Amino acid sequence: MIVVNYHDDLNEVQGDAPLAALLSAAQARAPFDRLEWWRNLTETCDLFPLIAVARDGDQRAVLPLLRRKRTIVPLANWYSFRTAALSTPGADRTALFAALASELIGQAPRITLDKLSADDADLLAASFNAAGWSVWRAQCDINHVLPVAGRSFAEYLAERPGPLRTTLKRKAGKVQVSLHRSFDPQAWSDYEAVYAASWKPEEGSPAFLRRFAEEEGAAGRLRLAVAHADGQPVATQFWTVEAGTAFIHKLAHTEQAKALSPGTTLSAALFEEVIDRDRVSLVDFGTGDDAYKRDWMEQVRPRYQLDLLRPLWPGNWPAMARHALRRAAGRG
Repeated sequence: MIVVNYHDDLNEVQGDAPLAALLSAAQARAPFDRLEWWRNLTETCDLFPLIAVARDGDQRAVLPLLRRKRTIVPLANWYSFRTAALSTPGADRTALFAALASELIGQAPRITLDKLSADDADLLAASFNAAGWSVWRAQCDINHVLPVAGRSFAEYLAERPGPLRTTLKRKAGKVQVSLHRSFDPQAWSDYEAVYAASWKPEEGSPAFLRRFAEEEGAAGRLRLAVAHADGQPVATQFWTVEAGTAFIHKLAHTEQAKALSPGTTLSAALFEEVIDRDRVSLVDFGTGDDAYKRDWMEQVRPRYQLDLLRPLWPGNWPAMARHALRRAAGRG
């Protein structure tokens, strides 16, 4: 029998052995699926979790959520690449998420889930539709990725666009690169100084990011690179490696050093590190369609949003009407 429970205390999650195993580094496929990520969100970003869990014996299905007024949204922030429908390997995902969708009717009149993969969007749309929700689906973003496909870095680099390879040759030796696999306070200070002097907007949650870097460094998953010119930090990139995937979290360079192309040099150094040394099978550049990502990545995956509405709730009728008009306009 499937039982659905909710947790706002992450210690309760830790106390459920099959659930804790699912959310551990041993089983998780990405940092966003781990309990440590959720704990960091709740403690440094002041988010109050609503962890929805369907249980059937040792099988688990999980949606990490939080309440935002009368709407339920993912337990995530701007650093999260995606939202995922998590489940125990081999679990009956259809039955477990159908039970979650039915039980969530009593929790909120509206649920909005974004940054979903196509497979998870398909699964959740079917589950919530069967439970009586009004389901509206749209593409909300894209995700650039590189399947390494067994290539060496030299083989991969030979296939990059000509202008990129030319830039690397011309700018070689213009900056000095240091790469850190464990957390180094000075390197992190350099990261923060470069970011503050870059074109990037103000950091959303410096405390969250530093704690994440410290935890990843302690676990051996951190790949932090800094470029120096004339002894000063001018560019930095923050990657992690997990379960055969390299995740590119942050990158920045100072405006004064733009002519040196330090970001291109750093990217090349990190791609070489994760391809030749870490032997990753995939590099994930997160969401967004920034032009520079196309030089390094080879595939684009869509990300979807589901707007899930209880159809008999009057407050949802204006949103349902807007969705219907947009759908009709798209067909036209």
